[in-house]
Amino acid sequence: MTKKFRYLTSGESHGMCLNAIIEGVPAGFSIDEEYINGQLARRQSGYGRGARMKIETDKVKIKSGVRFGKTTGAPICLEIENKDFENWKIPMSIGAADFDDINVLRKIAEKSFTKARPGHADFAGSKKYNLEDLRDVLERASARKTAIEVAVGALAECILREFGIVGFSHVTQIYDVKLDIKTENATLLKEKAEKSEMRCADELITEMMKDRIDKAKEDGDTIGGKFEVIFGNLPVGLGSYVHWDRALDGMLAQAVMSIPGVKAVEIGKGVEAAETLGSEMHDEIFVKKNDIYRRTNNAGGIEGGMTNGEPLVIKGTMKPIPTMRKPLNTVDLLNNEQTQAHFERSDTCAVPACSVVAQARVATVILSEFLEKFGGDSLQEIKRNYEAK
Repeated sequence: MTKKFRYLTSGESHGMCLNAIIEGVPAGFSIDEEYINGQLARRQSGYGRGARMKIETDKVKIKSGVRFGKTTGAPICLEIENKDFENWKIPMSIGAADFDDINVLRKIAEKSFTKARPGHADFAGSKKYNLEDLRDVLERASARKTAIEVAVGALAECILREFGIVGFSHVTQIYDVKLDIKTENATLLKEKAEKSEMRCADELITEMMKDRIDKAKEDGDTIGGKFEVIFGNLPVGLGSYVHWDRALDGMLAQAVMSIPGVKAVEIGKGVEAAETLGSEMHDEIFVKKNDIYRRTNNAGGIEGGMTNGEPLVIKGTMKPIPTMRKPLNTVDLLNNEQTQAHFERSDTCAVPACSVVAQARVATVILSEFLEKFGGDSLQEIKRNYEAK
């Protein structure tokens, strides 16, 4: 089944640029370039990021599909320049290299490696694509590609905002430091998280998280954590129960799970459901003056693979980044000899950034299903369909 809204991305970590082609955006929607760039800045921020963030200041270029600030219905092309490409022109050259030039060989060799990093795509990728230089795996497998995905997600949010659908993300745990959010309201949660270097809604917990990151950095180690994405004002019935691949929770889980470094995804109460009685777990339905409401949201806004009108709540767990100064044991794939893993410039902790990526991924899934349900070729047509729901 072809989706009305879909996109493809291309680009490498140290290549010329990152691109996206977006198909299925109806005409007449205002695209806020400043908002997209703001989301890109959020992805680059966060305590624990590495030196790459000092080089790149990501800005999106909208290259087609938008005229005078509004979508035309044509495919949209987005591009983010990699400023660091200036230092990688030879080792990441698109054209054939002059291997007779000793300086060219030296620069390529400096960036090539064959020592697979445990936890990365290096080993499996080299076997799958028959690649000897693991640089060919690293460049596309790198989380750098999530920058353009955030731009796509921010564009999706521009469209969703026309219907009052808004979302945010925040960090709930770094290593063993956890945030208790049971009493927080979503608006307050968002306001507090936006002020934190950790995207955490509690000042004291933020400082404790930063201390954990500092300790890991001193030890040459890395740490992971957990985040949460919340979207509100969703209409009832996005997704479906009729086939497994149309269930919204399945699509959302796939979108978040495939973010580099994410090892677990939960919706609503998540894994805590295993130790909760049915009488406590399921969100009872009430009515008052013809208004249907619930007092709890343990389902995270999804029942039977569909939105139920409650806020959508998705949680993700990010593992510690595998590239670390304290090297792990590995094998050199050049000669199958035991050695220590290659080190590439990296972050100590990227959970705040991962939460922003997850927000973008969730937005694209929601928009795809929204257009599937209320679709039309223009803003006016979709609004008529939406208002008739």
